[in-house]
Amino acid sequence: MIDAAQRTRIRRGTPTGRAAPPPSVASALAGDPLGLRARARRSSFLLLALAALVALSLLLCVGIGPVPLSPAVSVQVIAQHLGLPMPMTWSASTEAIVWSVRVPRVLMGAAVGACLAISGAALQAMVRNLLADPYILGVSGGASTGAAAAILFGAGAALGQYAQPVLAFVGALAAALAVFVIARANGRVTSLRLLLSGVAVGYALSAVTSLLIFSSDSAEGSRSVMFWMLGSLSLGQWNAFLAIAVLAALLGTAALTARAPLLDALAAGDGIAHGLGISPDRARIGFLVIVSLCTAAAVAGAGAIGFVGLVIPHLARRLVGSRHRVAIPASALLGAGFLVWADVIARLLLAPRELPIGVITAAVGAPFLLLLIRRSRTVDG
Repeated sequence: MIDAAQRTRIRRGTPTGRAAPPPSVASALAGDPLGLRARARRSSFLLLALAALVALSLLLCVGIGPVPLSPAVSVQVIAQHLGLPMPMTWSASTEAIVWSVRVPRVLMGAAVGACLAISGAALQAMVRNLLADPYILGVSGGASTGAAAAILFGAGAALGQYAQPVLAFVGALAAALAVFVIARANGRVTSLRLLLSGVAVGYALSAVTSLLIFSSDSAEGSRSVMFWMLGSLSLGQWNAFLAIAVLAALLGTAALTARAPLLDALAAGDGIAHGLGISPDRARIGFLVIVSLCTAAAVAGAGAIGFVGLVIPHLARRLVGSRHRVAIPASALLGAGFLVWADVIARLLLAPRELPIGVITAAVGAPFLLLLIRRSRTVDG
């Protein structure tokens, strides 16, 4: 006779009198002995969930500000500008606030956050240092020097309103080129040489920027440079630099995800990379180009925003694991959401005054850095 408990076990697919097989055995019985398909499904689900949360965050942040707007109104205004038929139930001022002010600012924040986050994830793998950050390459120092020259001395005045971001972008790329030339002085681009070159170039350019500020007679210009060096999304407008930042985020994420196996090999060590037939120096050069372009686009559009490239890759790895094929897109999504919300806090915390967004990211990133240092000391000790 079969009792009720046995019938329940049979309906649930559990053999009578036996415990359910563990997940690894279940995967093997299902034709997935290594659990690869199960892990891929979990990663895909997490990425989709992150994408949905980021999309919701962008929509909510468009409505948050001195003039609060409902998500429904924001969606209707955006849909109308995208060519969808919508009844006009809002005022012209509301439309201007949503489409001309907040949407480009939110998009700039998302693009800059994604660029910094994927750059940090790639750089930490390239140099095998979990405390590495995009600005360790000296790119922010070059951008700050270019922006200071434009603000304080009118350099690039022929470019009009684009002088500051153009010179910042040029300065960032020039700094990246200097780091590459110095790091390749003996024909090899090692992790240590890349780090030391970036630190040296960054300090040198920081000194040049300080000299420009000291040499200027404009107190207002000096304040503008200092505000820009701490980061701001106030330059987020419908212009070429928003397009550059968005393209850098999308193309950078795609390029790094496509080359994720190389990042995995570099993170495992040069010996492992050589064993797999990969040239670590050549791979680092390619990644250095991608990281420099992404960081330059971010800094030119929003100034020097720190800690995003340090904090977000660690959160992404904790969430989806260390495989860069998943960690890179996860970093992009987390970075986009994080910086958009940081900008909301920066705008509202001392309203109507606006805090530099770098103050908010530092308030989050500094304790996180101390936690990492404490853990590394615990492991070393």
